[in-house]
Amino acid sequence: MTVPVAVLRLPRGPDGSSRGFDPNSPRFQALGPSSLPSRACENPANLELEQETRVVMRERYLRSLVAMVGQPVNFVMYEKVNVTALFGASDIDILNFQVSGLQTPLGIQREALLRCSDIIAYSFEI
Repeated sequence: MTVPVAVLRLPRGPDGSSRGFDPNSPRFQALGPSSLPSRACENPANLELEQETRVVMRERYLRSLVAMVGQPVNFVMYEKVNVTALFGASDIDILNFQVSGLQTPLGIQREALLRCSDIIAYSFEI
């Protein structure tokens, strides 16, 4: 049985024709592929092994995102703030999480976007 994956459509970007963030912004470039240097470039066999390992890790991460949809998730944010919410979706670049019923120390938000750069860790029951 196939499980649909929720995708959050972001508003138009700063250049008017794209969605999401400005690719020239420091934040976007810090999260780009150039921020993940490979130490295996000298040896092609090591490079292939590293790429295969990254593929496996990325697939596991994406499967965990699919498993989180509709589940209560505990997020640990900066300044040791713990919040809980029902996970809804991630944008295509996995820069933001859409959540419902966000329980914060100040109260409950019906709907919210959490920036992944503000999240230190998250957990959920399988």
